[in-house]
Amino acid sequence: MSAPRLPSTLRVFERGWLSANNVLLVDGDEATLIDSGYLSHAPQTVALVADALGGRQLARLINTHSHSDHIGGNAALQRAFGCAISVPAGMAAAVENWDEAALLLSTAGQAGERFRHDDVLTAGDGFVAGELAWQALAAPGHDMDALVFYNPEQRLLISGDALWRDGFGILFAEVLGTDDGLGATRRTLEAIGRLAVDVVIPGHGAPFADFDDAMARAYARLRAFEADGARMARNAIRACVAFDLLARRRLKLDELPRLLAETPLYREADRRFLGLGAEALADWLVGELERAGLARREGGALLAV
Repeated sequence: MSAPRLPSTLRVFERGWLSANNVLLVDGDEATLIDSGYLSHAPQTVALVADALGGRQLARLINTHSHSDHIGGNAALQRAFGCAISVPAGMAAAVENWDEAALLLSTAGQAGERFRHDDVLTAGDGFVAGELAWQALAAPGHDMDALVFYNPEQRLLISGDALWRDGFGILFAEVLGTDDGLGATRRTLEAIGRLAVDVVIPGHGAPFADFDDAMARAYARLRAFEADGARMARNAIRACVAFDLLARRRLKLDELPRLLAETPLYREADRRFLGLGAEALADWLVGELERAGLARREGGALLAV
């Protein structure tokens, strides 16, 4: 399937894990960037943006939500370009106080660098970027304070992790038991489904035009999680440990049970849905990562593939 056509003022940097995609929108001599990738990729993000700017000023950085793979380059971009940073209103207090639990950094065992935000976006707000008028829409579920950005003229949706080609991001609030992530996700999908969309620019993966098919796959994933909370919990643990392993590159096998027991996300997912205990959970997880081709055992350690 050929790549969908995007406006000439918009460029997508499709990033591999650990980073979310970055979207650069150009307005004359200035530009706006949406999302900034993971902390360890920040130098690469700065280089990508500098090259694409071609001497323009990066005036603004906007985050779709607060997770580490979307905000990890914020501080580095702010230092490099002096850009203003806009965050969803719901995450502003966590950023201001640098609450690593609320930002899911300590909760999921991930890293971030403190940054200063300059203003907030609230659902219903509008802004212009890339010579296009965007509407900020609430998209709770994966992150309860997340926003997506919609341009009705070009029928474009910048969806963050609320909608991917093959689903959506981990439902952290539901797994942790802190909010109704399943219900919020259903309401978000219903709201997105009412939009006229020709192209989706997701937080991960290439932009795509098969909107109806993607919505159907997202609903199927949601129904599976609604029917089986253990499946949802296993998905969250597997994805986040794979993310952590990519960041570390190597993890001693005898340290994995302790990691699972001490990291709130894994501990709560097991307690609420699985009831395995750290040792059994570690055994299951290693087998899953090996079967998926994401890791291999070598010399008493688990290595990222």
